[in-house]
Amino acid sequence: MSTNTAPAGEKRPPVILCIGMAGSGKTTFMQRLNAHLHAKKQPPYILNLDPAVGALPFSANIDIRDTVNYKEVMKQYNLGPNGGILTALNLFTTKFDQVLGFVDKRAPSLDYILVDTPGQIEIFTWSASGSIITDTLAATYPTMVAYIIDTPRTASPATFMSNMLYACSILYKTKVPFILVFNKTDVKSHDFAVEWMTDFEAFQEALQKDKTYMSSLMNSMSLVLDEFYAHLKVVGVSAVTGAGMDDFLKAVDEAVVEYDAEYKPELERVLAERQKKKEAEKEEQMARLMKDMAMEEKGKEVKFGKSSVAKGKTPLRGDAEEEEEEEDDDDNDDYNEFKRRQRYRREDLESDDEDVDAYHADLEEHRERAEEESLKRYLSGQRLE
Repeated sequence: MSTNTAPAGEKRPPVILCIGMAGSGKTTFMQRLNAHLHAKKQPPYILNLDPAVGALPFSANIDIRDTVNYKEVMKQYNLGPNGGILTALNLFTTKFDQVLGFVDKRAPSLDYILVDTPGQIEIFTWSASGSIITDTLAATYPTMVAYIIDTPRTASPATFMSNMLYACSILYKTKVPFILVFNKTDVKSHDFAVEWMTDFEAFQEALQKDKTYMSSLMNSMSLVLDEFYAHLKVVGVSAVTGAGMDDFLKAVDEAVVEYDAEYKPELERVLAERQKKKEAEKEEQMARLMKDMAMEEKGKEVKFGKSSVAKGKTPLRGDAEEEEEEEDDDDNDDYNEFKRRQRYRREDLESDDEDVDAYHADLEEHRERAEEESLKRYLSGQRLE
């Protein structure tokens, strides 16, 4: 999530995220709201995030179709319609910082920023790209969700409850101010919906007419949603006739106040906690690094000759010179030892030569003595004969 915030005193136009079920009249509502604001000399800045829309009834300042080719994405990634829309939105989100830069340049001259989302509601509300876009805008501008509801199709308690449950899930997912916009009031008034939301007994009476197995489930859910209704802003509009547009803009002003009073402090708290967590992680990493360095200093030493250098340390220049001198001394000692051993070896050899000469002399003397004795025996034998 972006941490950029507008400087104090700088104009921050509200951002209206138009979300709704397919067929609820979301794009038509955008067209009517755009025309209404132009009539009031307050032209909005419009972002189109629906890559699959065929034609827009209004001109968008930033259009996802100018950046991502939805059909080409389907072919290249071998995707279906929903997968293609989701992938196109994800690709567009990777460059959303540039989009925010364009919005920031125009923000001082704007009164409203309108964002049209894909017709498949779950693609924006439950995808990572939708969360990134919502959080990035909400970090800088007062952001709210305008949930468009098809009023004629909400006349039965079952469909009404389904819409309310979906609205509740989107509210707690986005955590931004929320406006319920009952569209197509020119076909059916939204008074029944307002009554069901404000009068629990009136909704119970409508449930009694429903004899299906869903009635007991809806009865239980209505008790849960009673607290949810208390914090909602509800308006009825007609995208065809333009009725209710001023009421919607009043609800937008109230949502801006709610943003400044509740969402902005919460955002600042979350950002402060995130920054504190980052600082704690940095301190922990620094402490771990210092501990590792201390262990290395006390670790084993790598020996070079008779000198030693602590493992992980680089010898200083003076140490290197001392090591060279010590190595020279060692070499001289080794050479002297070699010469001494050579001398001993020559002396040994000379003594060995004397021993050999003496040995030969002894042999010669022994041979001569043996010859003399043999000669004497020979002569004595002849005399005996």
